[in-house]
Amino acid sequence: MSLRKKEYIARLVDKKIKDYLEIFGSVSIEGPKWCGKTWTSLNQANSVVFLDEEETKEKAKLSLDLILDEERPELIDEWNLIPEIWDAVRRKCDETTKKGNYILTCSTKLTDEEQKQKIHHSGAGRIGKIKMYTMSLYESGDSTGKASIQDMLNGNLKNGLNDKVTLQKLADLIIRGGWPSNINTHEDKIGIIPKSYIDAILDKDIHDDKKRDKNKMLMLLKSLARNESTIASNKTLLNDIEQCSNEKEIIESRITIDDYLDVLNRLHITENQNAYSENYRSPNRLGKSSKRHFTDPSLACSCLDLTRDKLINDPKTFGFMFEAMVERDLRIYMEYLDGKLYHFRDNITGLEADAILEFSDGEYAIVEIKLGYREVEDAKKNLLNLYSNMIKKPKFMCVIVGFTDVIAKDPETGIYIVPITALKP
Repeated sequence: MSLRKKEYIARLVDKKIKDYLEIFGSVSIEGPKWCGKTWTSLNQANSVVFLDEEETKEKAKLSLDLILDEERPELIDEWNLIPEIWDAVRRKCDETTKKGNYILTCSTKLTDEEQKQKIHHSGAGRIGKIKMYTMSLYESGDSTGKASIQDMLNGNLKNGLNDKVTLQKLADLIIRGGWPSNINTHEDKIGIIPKSYIDAILDKDIHDDKKRDKNKMLMLLKSLARNESTIASNKTLLNDIEQCSNEKEIIESRITIDDYLDVLNRLHITENQNAYSENYRSPNRLGKSSKRHFTDPSLACSCLDLTRDKLINDPKTFGFMFEAMVERDLRIYMEYLDGKLYHFRDNITGLEADAILEFSDGEYAIVEIKLGYREVEDAKKNLLNLYSNMIKKPKFMCVIVGFTDVIAKDPETGIYIVPITALKP
């Protein structure tokens, strides 16, 4: 019997979980805390074990069989608290031909040392892995879905009008983020949940495997927020921290910053965007650095104490945070479409693209992201320049815009103009 919650809002990842439960012996779902993994898994499960409950955890330590014999599919929530569960589930899957036995959720990746010591099998062929993120605008009901990536890919997108959106609303969507528990929060209070998330990271989560300096981690988070949607190097982050901190808060070495960045990655706080390196006429000039992102732009806003008014009065920062929100959505949509999200940069000429959408068949699209409609003409010129330098041409090119209600295909260039509040997979 399904454990589905009455208040559950359907997610794009639901279909993939259902499909994987029909293909694999078990499914593993990883993603940031509070993104909805547990509720989404309960929607597919017939029983559940919560390993963050002390009594259940102690029972599991006595014998894993005491927690692995509930009605299937059985949800094992936060399995990483007892890493040996991974191999035990893999063995259980080997004992039966039935599919969809377990759903494993995890908010914190194991350290490399834990992987070596406590996990002896990758789970390949038995445990299907799925990544989950916060909610996209389409999932939260803030995008009409009138403009589909698949329709653009197939050349079927029709011109039309979308609902009007204000700059104030766009700022609120960024500050609120895609946290399911924040979707219906009053606009005056939408910054509270992201702030409490950062506080929880600093007070507890960063210390799970060893003690780290809370003040220095906060300085790193602030630097990452100031460099949101850029390709800032670790050296740049160190310099930025040194300029903005006092002697006590300086992160002294690259070893320390590597460790701090690693724990943020394991906690799914950061979700960087890899560089695209295919189809360009001058591959030796291509940048290989990832674009830096928080898993949700609301976290960057929280680190910098940004409000709606602060964003509107700082167009440059607003632009970076808008880009972060769009790329969060594109990551979710491409995951749904079994594709990948990249960025592109020519290190010599500076020619770049905000996003490259690579589809499962190898086709790709080039996307520019602009907050205001006035920037569309420059974006189109950039796309055409990039188009002329690509060996294999993109299936489509698109400018995703914040402040517009127009859905259109430019008659001269064939470039799509799409509001983010109209986009869906």
